Parts: sequence; structure tokens; C-alpha cells
Amino acid sequence: MNRKNKELLSVENLKQYFPIKGGIFGRTVNNVKAVDDVSFTVYEGETVSIVGESGCGKSTTGRAILRLDTPTSGKVEFDGVDLVSLNKKQMRKMRKDMQIIFQDPYASLNPRQTVRQILNEAMEIQNVVPKSDRDDRIAELMKTVGLQPFQADRFPHEFSGGQRQRIGIARALSVDPKLIICDEAVSALDVSIQAQVLNLLQRFQREMNLTYLFISHDLGVVRHISDRIIVMYLGKIVEIGDKESIFENPQHPYTKALLSAIPVPDPEIKKERILLQGDIPSPIDPPTGCRFHTRCPFATDKCKEELPVLESLSHMTEGHEAACHYAKEIETGEHKPTKDITKVR
Repeated sequence: MNRKNKELLSVENLKQYFPIKGGIFGRTVNNVKAVDDVSFTVYEGETVSIVGESGCGKSTTGRAILRLDTPTSGKVEFDGVDLVSLNKKQMRKMRKDMQIIFQDPYASLNPRQTVRQILNEAMEIQNVVPKSDRDDRIAELMKTVGLQPFQADRFPHEFSGGQRQRIGIARALSVDPKLIICDEAVSALDVSIQAQVLNLLQRFQREMNLTYLFISHDLGVVRHISDRIIVMYLGKIVEIGDKESIFENPQHPYTKALLSAIPVPDPEIKKERILLQGDIPSPIDPPTGCRFHTRCPFATDKCKEELPVLESLSHMTEGHEAACHYAKEIETGEHKPTKDITKVR
């Protein structure tokens, strides 16, 4: 990825709260703070991955960007247009350039429609292909994703999981988008099929200059496809940087724990895994200060009271930022663990 490429997507102070109703009158008594003050940019032609445990706010961030959920506050600017300020009609036009591939390739396809109807519907809504040319376009899309044109007259249940995901990709490509959000797009597939779909996505990126926001919990997949990586925990970004710097020189204790869980294919290699203690706190009432302090082996009173900000330290690669009060001291060994670190082989 060339950082000289233009900025395609800019997310500033994005918040996505879901109200909790209670009482006789159904008033809002609290909020689920799914995404809480998140900011990042995505450049044209790159792949930015968002990683973290289930419930960290990855998918909600993607949905908020596309306005599938209306953001509580913040700014989402795509190709120079502020998406949050658009009405439904204006947003529908913008969705031509912003598509999504969902996690479940079966649930995201209408079981009552053939593949031809599914692909035709997308082109009709966005009016991107004349009606007389749509059958040829559908045949071309089917070939592009590795399926046969005659299969377009079949229903989704007549395909395997990997084939259904290819149909989801074809639907996203049918309107010639600039940005595709891949929400756990390969997590439901077998490993061999995952590789095929990932290679397909990378080929399309090269040929069509696509930009991806790739949401996943599988760090092995993320390492294969990403240019930059965003690590989220409980609705906040705790680390962001280039793929190489995140994997080779992680700074946040949470990132280190995630990376330690990546399986090694060689049984002869013994690898230590860091086991985090305790459960993920509730996003309804997140901890004060650093949200990771309840599970962090390096936490102090400062971590409980002060919220760390994303910052780049002198020993980190340019563009690599971490939200940890003691990132540098932990790296140099000056800051010791405040409780035992559980490690297993």
C-alpha cells in the first residue's frame, strides 16, 4: 500500500450506543457502549483489519460506517462526503461505492430468490447496468468469482458454504464499489476454502483497486491479507499500526495476549500463550481509566483512574500507536508485572 494514496475513509470520534429501556414508561435507563470514541483512516487501495475478541465492537464499527446502524455521534467521511449528515435517499446512492460481505453467506442471501435475481436486484437498485446488459454482466460476475454462468438460476441452498460466500462477493462487486467491508467474511468457511476466498479478494483488489475494511478475530487470516491493523478492546482502539510492526513489535499487553494465541503449525515448536485472567467487563458499565486494567498483568492505580490515549513512542515504527501508560517501560523491562502472568505451552 502506498501511503501517498488519497484518504478514502475517515472515522472521527465515532460512538455507537444502544439504549436500554426500563420502567413503566420505557425510558432509557442506560446504554450499551458498543463503540466509544473511535477514530482512524483508510487509504485508497489498502486493507485495514479490525481485530479483537467477540464483543469488542468490530462489527458494530463496520455497521455504523455503512449507516446500517445510525451512529450515536461522531463523523464518518467517505470520499469527501460526511455520511452521518445524509438522509436515507442520499445514503442509498452512496452505498453504490460502499458494500459489505457478511459473515453468514446463507443468512445474507434471500432464499426465495435465485442468484440471478439477487445480483440483478443490486444492479437495478443502483442503476449501474442497463437492463439489456444485465444477463451478460451476471455471467461475467459468476465467472469472476469462480462459478459457472448456468448456476445463476439456482437458489442459495443449492450451493456449498464457500460457493455462497462467492455469491456474496459477486453481489458486492456487481455495483463497482470503491470500499468493501468484510465482516468475518471467511470465519464460517473451511480452511482450504478460506484461502481460496482470500486469494480471490486480493486479486480483485489488485485488478479493481478495491479498498477493504476487514473485520476478523482470526489473526492468521489478518496477517495474510492486511496492510494495517486496528486492535479493539471493549469499544476502544488500544493499538494501531502496520502489519509488520504489530506482529513483530506489539506494544499493548492486550495485543501481546492476542498474538500469543495464534497456533503454530509445527508441533515441534513450543510456544508460550498468555492467558488473560477474568471475564470481559460489561459494555453497559465499562471500567474507568484503561478498560483493560481489570485483566492486565501490568495495571496500576494510574491505569484505573486515567484513560490512556493513542500515542506513538520513539521506539515504535512511524504510524504505530498504542494506548498504554507503560508501553515503553514494559518494553524495556522498567515496569514489572503487578500480578502473576499465566502462561501455558
